[in-house]
Parts: sequence; structure tokens; C-alpha cells
Amino acid sequence: MRLTALFFILLSFQTLGSCGQSGTTAPKPRSSSSLKDSAHHDDAKFINPNGMTIESRIRLPSGFERPAYTKTEFGHYLENLPLHPADHEVYYFNGTSKPRNNIYNSVVKLSIGKRDLHQCADAVMRLRADYLYQQKRYRDIKFNFLSDGKPRRYTDYAKGDYSYTTYWKYLEYIFAYANTASLHDELSNVAQTQDVKIGDTFIQKGSPIGHAVIVVDLAKNKAGKTIVLLAQSYMPAQEIQILNNWNDSKLGPWYDIDQDNIKTPEWTFYPKNLKTWL
Repeated sequence: MRLTALFFILLSFQTLGSCGQSGTTAPKPRSSSSLKDSAHHDDAKFINPNGMTIESRIRLPSGFERPAYTKTEFGHYLENLPLHPADHEVYYFNGTSKPRNNIYNSVVKLSIGKRDLHQCADAVMRLRADYLYQQKRYRDIKFNFLSDGKPRRYTDYAKGDYSYTTYWKYLEYIFAYANTASLHDELSNVAQTQDVKIGDTFIQKGSPIGHAVIVVDLAKNKAGKTIVLLAQSYMPAQEIQILNNWNDSKLGPWYDIDQDNIKTPEWTFYPKNLKTWL
């Protein structure tokens, strides 16, 4: 193979990042000092340091309640995601840490592997796949490739070997060839933010950089107002983190997404970006 051809093949592979196509250097987060209502949420009002799941760690604002989920529902899986101790920093795939900078309040305790693959859309796909894998719904685990828009099914890859080792190899196979653009096109639109469900995803294709965050918890009040917790990975590949909300100190890390824009510490989304699995 000619060296020039090899170069362009390698370049194409490297640019298929789930959070965009511009390599692995993440944009700098907005400075919290630039936001008038920047809030500090790592306090006893909203964070229970003894809680080791999302549901037990993140307290609710007054007047809100979480819906009840059965043990087989995606909502139950997400609310019960295991968390690292409250003082744990996010780690990148190479073992270095991501400073908190008031970006996140908690870190999901899930291994992300040793390759620069577990980025934003990958984390969303991974949580959905992990839920289905836990439920042994192997035939439902599938994700579309960017190259042709066609699904790659876990059952076809596994060929009857449903061990976790083979499952993780499948996920890294997906991470390498799917990204924000392919996931954006695969998921269905949510008509309006009031219809949001736990597990839904805010996702932008990006040109050249996209991003995705997932709703990992949800609560409602008697007036029908819905608030959500948002989680992300980013680039370079990193652990999943529960985001803080710099916009409304009364809500703590919870987001009111019935807004013209949804400003997270490292990205801004819009209602039209909300997608769902179902």
C-alpha cells in the first residue's frame, strides 16, 4: 500500500470522533465567572456525599418527586448507576484527571477502557447498551455506523458468545465507527421538551464538532413542571460525569429544559436537539 493512501486511511479513522471530527482536543469550557447566576452545587442542599447512586446522591429541589420505575425499565437502571465517592475527579482514558472547575458534581463508576473511544455519543450508546445487556435483551443491542447508516447488531458480532469480554469488544467496535452524526440520525425526534423521558438525549451533529448529553434522572412537581439531570462524556475519552447547572441556583444540578436554550457548562443545546430511543 502506498504511504499516501495509508496516511489518508489513518486520518479518516482518527477523525471519526464521537464528539466531532476535529481530533481529540476538547474545546475549553465557558468560565463560570462569566455567568451571573453561576451557582456552587457541591453542598449539602443537593449533594448527599454518602449516596453511591444517582438517586441517593442527588437530592431534589423542594416540591419535586421522582417517578417510580420498575426494575426492568431504563429509568431504574439510570437512577441506580453506581457513583464514585463524591470527591472523585473524572479520569481520562490515559489515566490523567479532568479538573472539576464546577463542571460536574459526581462521576459514574464504570470502566471506560484504555483507548480514546469512550467520548460523548459513545457514552450515550454505552449506557443504553449496558441496560439492554443487563436485561439480556441482546437482540435489541444495535447501533448504526456513520459510513452507511446501517445497524451493526450485537448478536451478529457475538455469534453466541455473550461474555462481558466479547460485549466490550463489540462496544469499542461501535465506538470506532459511530459518532454524534450517526446517533443523531438514528434516534427519533421529541416533539417538545415537555415530553422528555429519562434516557432521552440532547444531541447535535456538529460541523465539525458535535456533542451529546443524556438525561439520567427526571423529576416532576404537582404543577407538571419537569426537571432533569444531565450526564456526559467528552473528548478525549473520559468517565461519565453528572453535570452541574450554572443557570439556576434554586435547582442545583437539575435543569429546567423548557427553555429557548439549554446551557450546560461545556455546550449549549436547543429544544430541537432532544432525541429519544423509543
